[in-house]
Amino acid sequence: MKLTDEQEYTDFTIHHERSHILQSAQWGKVKAAWTNEFVLVRDENGRLKGTMSILIRKVPLFPGTFMYAPRGPVCDLHDRDTLQKLTDGAREIGKRYKAMNLKIDTDTPASDTEYAAIMKKLGYTLRNNYYNLEGVQARFLMRVDLKDKTEEELLASFHHKTRYNIRVAQKKGVEIRVGTREDIPAFFELMKTTGARDGFTTRGIDYFYRMYDCLGEYCRLFLAYAGEGEERACVSGTMAGLYGNKCLYLYGASGNRFRNYMPNYLIQWEMIRWARENGCTVYDLRGVPGRIEDENNPIYGLYRFKKGFAGQATEMIGEFDLALRPVWYRLFMWAEATNKRVHKAISRLKKKKN
Repeated sequence: MKLTDEQEYTDFTIHHERSHILQSAQWGKVKAAWTNEFVLVRDENGRLKGTMSILIRKVPLFPGTFMYAPRGPVCDLHDRDTLQKLTDGAREIGKRYKAMNLKIDTDTPASDTEYAAIMKKLGYTLRNNYYNLEGVQARFLMRVDLKDKTEEELLASFHHKTRYNIRVAQKKGVEIRVGTREDIPAFFELMKTTGARDGFTTRGIDYFYRMYDCLGEYCRLFLAYAGEGEERACVSGTMAGLYGNKCLYLYGASGNRFRNYMPNYLIQWEMIRWARENGCTVYDLRGVPGRIEDENNPIYGLYRFKKGFAGQATEMIGEFDLALRPVWYRLFMWAEATNKRVHKAISRLKKKKN
């Protein structure tokens, strides 16, 4: 269904213990290339007790669509009746859009075996055999527990090297500012620099404008400035989403100058402070490698950086898939796997040439 009362939906999802910005009505507006539909379940008094925001997109070369509920649903995950009704509602939406499948990567740890058992009985297949960043959302997250902690306690819990780097940035005169819409081009330039340096494709600037505009009060742009006089410049930037009890580190970028001033450490500390001040109990640094003992993992440095903020590595449950048109769904999965293998082979060839 289309959402007729966005405020009611927001009031329910933002105050629920399982709140997540990717399940907000605002996030659906960010994903402009997708159609956004909602499933709502009410109790006997007409009050919401379960919701699921579903993103729908046409699949190229296939006669159907792909449905995805990022970090959904928002409900008691052990309430089978509510989960059944949410699934039934998703099936109805799937019929209208000729969907091949519904994918859900629920925000719950892998230890939630009761939830997994219910979902399997409802017809879902669980995929959890990926360890880096291969899923739509990362399966292994680094999260900082903010509940009932003072700033002093949080800072004391950080790795000593992280605390040292924060102090370096402060002594070097790094300044953290809250950015405005007019600062998005500066942030985007940092994104392009980061992408070129680290070898990944960046989104277009319109996406960041849309994120800033659509998320509104639930989003903040942070910028770090360093240097003196004419050399002073914007050297690091991040975008964070704060919704309910969670603050998510959405995007981060940095330039090539003044990296020894450690601006990335100070900007993360300011984001954590902001999350705590706004009542968040979780600061989500998001994806890290699952096999953390492998120091040769290409993203091990990412793990080490995030771990320094007293992050706790959290293994999430994985991806649940509900096949709505089984034959087309199996063909789609085969095509997707083949495409990934081809891209990996091309990437290996490029590395050999370089």
